[in-house]
Amino acid sequence: MIRYRRVALIGLGLIASSISHAIRRTGAPVEVRGYARSGSTRAEAARLGLGTIFETAGEAVEGADLVILCVPVGAMASVAAEIAPHLAAGATISDVGSVKRAVIDAVAPHLPDGVHFVPGHPLAGTEHSGPGSGFATLFDNRWCLLTPLPGSAPAVVEALEEFWRALGARVDCMDADHHDLVLAVTSHVPHLIAYTMVGVADHVRRVTEQEVINYSAAGFRDFTRIAASDPTMWRDVFLNNREATLDILGRFTEELFALQRAIRLGDGEHLHAYFTRTRAIRRGIIDAGQDTAAPDFGRLSRG
Repeated sequence: MIRYRRVALIGLGLIASSISHAIRRTGAPVEVRGYARSGSTRAEAARLGLGTIFETAGEAVEGADLVILCVPVGAMASVAAEIAPHLAAGATISDVGSVKRAVIDAVAPHLPDGVHFVPGHPLAGTEHSGPGSGFATLFDNRWCLLTPLPGSAPAVVEALEEFWRALGARVDCMDADHHDLVLAVTSHVPHLIAYTMVGVADHVRRVTEQEVINYSAAGFRDFTRIAASDPTMWRDVFLNNREATLDILGRFTEELFALQRAIRLGDGEHLHAYFTRTRAIRRGIIDAGQDTAAPDFGRLSRG
């Protein structure tokens, strides 16, 4: 069930466009409004029928009972300051940022009394970006994590939980700092490693660019898929989740050194035990419905 009647999406990329499509799929009588800084993005969003598209963020949020900030983390503060004078009393403000403590610090000081701020993060996405990349099933069976502030009204949080469930997501709540640590493990450091591995391939001159393209095995193809993600978004993620990312990256480096030593010493028993343990984690992800065991991980089709 969706309790909101007017939803404003600030930023019109993959996540926002998917929210619009998913709202339409529910059949709920919701007016969707949108704004993007780029005129070409606004034009494309209007052509795709993502909602009523406005020339300013302030106009887009007027009268909205739910406002979702779908912009890079580094732009959150300026957007919050821009929309603050136009927010309706009682409105809920949320976001889709991959970092939560930095978003809270950036957004909360700008919000007026009488509005409710419930940060959020849908754990869904692809390597594609822009309003044309969204689709209604993006959130199906994916987790959306909410990080309510101390003192958040339970009814406000419950309404946002119901919204995301209506869009197909599973919902959980957690502390913002814990969220940032969890995501450093499950998303941020894996992305950094992917970017690094693709960079290594680019710098190893003994392997030509055409060989890298032609002979990519599944592992490297997955690295390139991840590394194709929006560079602005990921720049902001790493700059705004620095502490947790460096912590997990340090742990990764220790594990890598241990594997390096096992390979050098020919310690097959250590390698087999390590790979067996990590393989079980992959099986757990499939069993939890967060990926598929189909060929190419089912990525040949987004359906």
